[in-house]
This record gives sequence, structure tokens and C-alpha cells, in this order.
Amino acid sequence: MTWVHRFNERVAKSSVGHYFRLDGSGHPKERKGSYFFTEMRAGLATFFAMAYIISVNATIVSQSGGTCKCTRDDLCVTDTEYLICLQGINRDLVTATAAISALTTFCMGLFANMPIALAPGMGLNAYFTFTVVGFHGSGLVPYEVALTAVFVEGFVFVGLTLIGMRQWLARAIPKSIKLATGVGIGLYLTIIGLTYSAGIGLIQGAVNTPVELAGCPRGDQYLGEDGLCKSAYKMRDPTLWIGIFLSGILVVIMQMFRVKGAIIIGILLVSIISWPRPTPVTYFPHTELGDNMFNFFKKVVTFHPIEKTLNVQKWDVSGYGAQFGLAFITFLYVDILDATGTLYSMARFAGAIDERTQDFENSAIAYTVDALGISIGSLLGTPPVTAYIESGAGISEGGKTGLTSIFSGLCFFIAIFFAPIFASIPPWATGPVLVIVGALMAKAAKDINWKYLGDAIPAFITIAIMPFTYSIAYGLIGGIVSYMVINTTVWLVELASGGRLVPANKEFKDPWTWRIPGGFLPPWLQRAISGKKDFWRAYPESHGQEVGRSSSDSPPPGAEKIEIPEDRPAMSKQPVVVDSMKQA
Repeated sequence: MTWVHRFNERVAKSSVGHYFRLDGSGHPKERKGSYFFTEMRAGLATFFAMAYIISVNATIVSQSGGTCKCTRDDLCVTDTEYLICLQGINRDLVTATAAISALTTFCMGLFANMPIALAPGMGLNAYFTFTVVGFHGSGLVPYEVALTAVFVEGFVFVGLTLIGMRQWLARAIPKSIKLATGVGIGLYLTIIGLTYSAGIGLIQGAVNTPVELAGCPRGDQYLGEDGLCKSAYKMRDPTLWIGIFLSGILVVIMQMFRVKGAIIIGILLVSIISWPRPTPVTYFPHTELGDNMFNFFKKVVTFHPIEKTLNVQKWDVSGYGAQFGLAFITFLYVDILDATGTLYSMARFAGAIDERTQDFENSAIAYTVDALGISIGSLLGTPPVTAYIESGAGISEGGKTGLTSIFSGLCFFIAIFFAPIFASIPPWATGPVLVIVGALMAKAAKDINWKYLGDAIPAFITIAIMPFTYSIAYGLIGGIVSYMVINTTVWLVELASGGRLVPANKEFKDPWTWRIPGGFLPPWLQRAISGKKDFWRAYPESHGQEVGRSSSDSPPPGAEKIEIPEDRPAMSKQPVVVDSMKQA
């Protein structure tokens, strides 16, 4: 037994191991295969897979202009003083992004014990910047008012979580759509990994087709008048190939031979190769933007305090009534589907879903951390915080408990002071990893009910719309609405025909009901209503599982579990719980 195994055993048998339910901790619900060093490695993998958000989010949101004011008709694109102000906004947002990611990810691990990382959401930040605030402040409302809408949205989410609405929504979604959500997110990750902004640049938007092959070297001279890659230069980008071979194929081969830390090795190897200049694969070309990034990279260790975006909300929104309402409602419905769907899919990917209740442990806490993170992030100047699908990188590395998120959160905290390093991980280092994770998530497609079209078509719509619209929320909307329309129409036809017209393979349909085991209200609220004084604590684990309660609840003292004999039918082998006092 090596020192690593001995250390893993000691941690597992400690109070820390019992709290996080590590393998060997003796906890009734210990998570098999979870070890301290595995969780540490998984946390690093998650961080490196999403470290790009530190610089990417700052770059996107700073395009809104932040608190910098522009009154010129050309949107100040040539105003040197305004552009210098934007550099300050960008530096503020680098610190803010790392800080809110560190706080929320750490809290997700500590309180919810889930291996899921959080950060300002991609897609949401683009909507915040280019639609709500607008490029250089040319949108619906000023930056300060948009942050107010985000702040309010977070506390609305807290209320929906406390009454169990968000948990019920995730559990009530039909099984085929829930499985399809994981597959769709996998394809969504793949699209991200193949594009220029956060990947290897293999594909790009086109004119005559929605997308087309790209792979041009990164420079305007290789692009045509339409802004697309010239045919002669397609697949000629050297960064594309080092990403494919070193962060893609090499990582896959190492994973096949069970090399620990394969994802981290691939990302670090490509990053180190890409940092020297000048080389054909440098991340810092001799351009104005490249020089700016390299000057920041050379600082290595630095702390930039948040000066221009800290607590700048504007609470008097009377002059922006309709626009404020539109921004708030859009943030609310997009984020509730996006974050809820991502949290649920990552929990399923980690194997934490209770198939009976369709819930996962500490779901209320996880959703609350996410919701409070939205409001706190707005105080720092960032758009809505959400669960990140890049968490799948850590989960695929073996992460199963909150220790994974704690290590990721600590990395984000360190990144506040080492922002020049962590903000300089090139997208072609992480892009292939996202494709690999997407492939692992796609395996859930085999469990979708393809036999009955009423389940299969909505599931496929969910899978297709997520990557093609670049939105998890829109995919869920498409899947849920099509499911309702198709299956409600079938039900009406059956009802009108007196049951004579029945669709093909109806007997294979996945059952669905809004009466989900565990009830609508969250477990803590059920305990409070039942009169349990310490309602924030679950019933003792030793008393078994009570039918009708959620996965995190057990029956009150005085209950005993009676096992069903093995000769009973399979559907009846669930343990039955009776109250011994009532029985007496």
C-alpha cells in the first residue's frame, strides 16, 4: 500500500471524510470510488477546463462599457480615453469573475457536497452585454440598472428554491427529456470546444450554410471579405493541430490506459507550449491585443482591486419600467431553465440522482447557493452566475463529492492573485477536453425511450436545439413544449375516440405524473410542517427510507424497516416502513 492510499484511508476515516461521504468513511451513503487525491485531481481538472471564463467573461462584459460613459454617435470605438476606461473595467471584471467563481464553487462543495463548479454564465453574459446593456451602452438599460435586475432575480430564485419550485421542476420534467438534456449539453460542450472563442477553431459560422469547416491561422489576412476563413487556409492553423493531438488524442490515450490526471496534463502541456513568443502557436502574437495580453501575463502575480464595478446598482428604475421588466423576466426564465437543467444533468453525470424521487442529495442547498451567487455576483459587477457544464471534466476525472468543488474554488481564489497565469490558458488547450467530455455525456442517449415517438421526438428536439441555438434553456423549452403538444393531442384523440384510436407502441411510453415521490415541498419544509423542532436536520439514517419522502429524508424514530421476501415480484421488493407504535 503506497503513501497515497494510506493518506486516502486516513482522510476517509476522519470527520472530513465522513462529512463528504468518501469511500471508506463508514457513512451510510458513502460515495463509492471517491478518494481524497482523486477529488483533488478532479477539482484541478474542472478548474483548468473552465479557467478561460476568467478572461473570456471579462472581455465580453467589458464590451458593454460598464460604468464608462459614451455620448458619441460612433459609440466611442476610437475614443482613446473611453478605451482606457474599458481596460480598467476589464481588469475589474477579471478579479470579480475569479472572486465570485471561487466563492460560489467553494460553497457548493462545502454545503451541498456536489462536484459542480459555478461561474458567470456563457451565453447569459453575451445576452447581458449585447442585448440588455448593449455594445458600449447602446442597449435597453444602463449597466447599473441591468445589475439591479440580476440582483433581484437572484433573490426570486432563493424564494423559488425554498418553496421547492426549482427542485420540483427538475424532477417533473419527463424522463426522456431529462436524459436528452445530458446528451444535448454534451453536444453543446462539443460546439464550444470546436469554435474559435473557447476552443480549437475547427468550425465557424457561415453564409450559405449554418456552419462550415474553418481552422484558419488566427489573423485577419487569412479571412475573406465576408470574414470567413479562405479555402486555401482551412485546417492550416498550427494551434488547431497541437490542440487536437496533445489536448485531445493524447488525453484519450492516457485515459484508456488509466493515467491519472490525463486532462490536466493535456491542458498544461498545450498551455506551456503556447506561452513563448514568437512561435507559430503562441498565445501572444505581436499585435496590439497580443502585446496587451503578454504584458499582463508577465506580471505573473498581481492583485487588481475592483474599483469601477463594485456595488454600482441603480435602485431607482422608474425611468426604465418596461425595459427593466423585460430584462428581469428574460434573465429569470433563461437562467431557471439553464441553471436547473445543468445542475440536474451534472448530478446525473456524477451518479448522484435518486431514480425513485428523481432528486439528488442536498438539491435545495445546491439551488440556494446558485441563487445567492447570482445576487452576490451582481454586487461585484458580473452577469448571472450559473452551474458550469465544464464540471463534467472533473466528474469524468473521478470527482464525486464536494471536495472536487472545494479544490476548484480554491484554485479560483488563487487565480485572483495569479490572474495573469490562469487568464492565459489558450482556448485550444481546453477545446479538445470539452469535446471528450461531450462524448462521455452522450452515452445517456442509449437510455432514451426511442420506441415511442411521444418520448423520442421531444427528446431529439431537446438534443438538437441545445447546440444549434447555443442555449441549454431553449433546448429545454423546445423539448418540453413539443412533449406537451404531442402527448396532449394523443390523449385528446384517445379520449374522443373512446380509446379505439391508440398510437403505435403506446405500451412502451415512459410513465409520467406530477405526483412525484417525495412531494412538492422540499424535505426541510416537510419536517417543519410535521412539527420536527430541528427541521433543518434529516431524520436519522439508521431508521431506513420511508415511502413518499425524498432521498435525503428518513422516517421518524420508532419506525422499523421490514424487508420484502425474495420470492415477491420485482415491483414489490421496495422496503416497507411501518410505525411500530401504531402497529402495537
